[in-house]
Amino acid sequence: TAARRAAEAVDRVLVVGEPGVLEAAVQRLASRTDHPYAVVGTVVTADGAPAGDPAGAERLDPGLDGRAAGQRLVEAAHRHDAELVLLAPGARLTGDRLREACWVLHDAGLEVALTPGLVETSVKRLTAASVAGLTVLRVDPPVGHGPQAALKAAVDRCGAALGLLLLAPLLLLLAALIRLDSPGPALYRQVRVGRDQETFTMWKFRSMVTDADLRKDDLATRNECDGLMFKMRRDPRVTRVGRFLRRTSLDELPQLINVLRGDMSLVGPRPPLPEEVAAYDATALRRLRVKPGMTGLWQVSGRSDLSWDETVQLDLHYVDNWSFSSDLDVMSRTLRAVVDGRGAY
Repeated sequence: TAARRAAEAVDRVLVVGEPGVLEAAVQRLASRTDHPYAVVGTVVTADGAPAGDPAGAERLDPGLDGRAAGQRLVEAAHRHDAELVLLAPGARLTGDRLREACWVLHDAGLEVALTPGLVETSVKRLTAASVAGLTVLRVDPPVGHGPQAALKAAVDRCGAALGLLLLAPLLLLLAALIRLDSPGPALYRQVRVGRDQETFTMWKFRSMVTDADLRKDDLATRNECDGLMFKMRRDPRVTRVGRFLRRTSLDELPQLINVLRGDMSLVGPRPPLPEEVAAYDATALRRLRVKPGMTGLWQVSGRSDLSWDETVQLDLHYVDNWSFSSDLDVMSRTLRAVVDGRGAY
């Protein structure tokens, strides 16, 4: 990523596709820095050009045969000094025409890549095969059972039990500080929605005044989240100790009880409120195919600074592409995110 941001070790890419598909591919490449592709030009394989394309898309005549189309793409690649041609096949660029275009591009010394239109699908779930001369990508279903899932469950229970034992002195100290800072109990419990839309009681250290829930409607117009969640950078309901707890994520530690009980996992999507789930569409509901977690991709990618759509996309990526190794990666990155503190409020 550092090399990508410094414009080093990048591939200069010419993106080719139909309107809509082309724009989506270019926007996705522009929105991320964890890849080596730098778009230097675009070619649309239909009449007209996609609106708003900063590179100024060229047009590839849909009536050309594969070799002629390939030659036009070679010329466009040379004009833009591109090293790789990324093809997004559609109705006008497929079959023999696509194969012949690839021949011409390869003969000209250019690299060729194809995007099948899949998004946020781990390459670990893809298997290439040839069926009756067709190149087929087999997409494996998300991992939900088997040895990896059993290992995750064991690590959750053992990790939560060990954490509660080792952190007991800290938990008692934090409880005392909360009680001394403001009147009310040290722990706060709230109904959340877990796996398969089952509700459970989630525990946290209290970081707000005791009537915080009653005052939420009065602050609705000051919500800084663009989606279904409620977030305020300077929420007046947060106590002095509560600001410290949120900044360090120590308010989440009592959720180890939920993990030990089996309601939550150490790693997973953010546990939503019932009123949030009531407004979910079918896409957002897929977040609830797994247990919610104390930490997750949302925790290590910006926390409250993320938009609603970004939060959903991160959770869906986790649900669809989960593996035990990905959990280990998230846990290793969580400590750095907590120390950094950005997006925690």
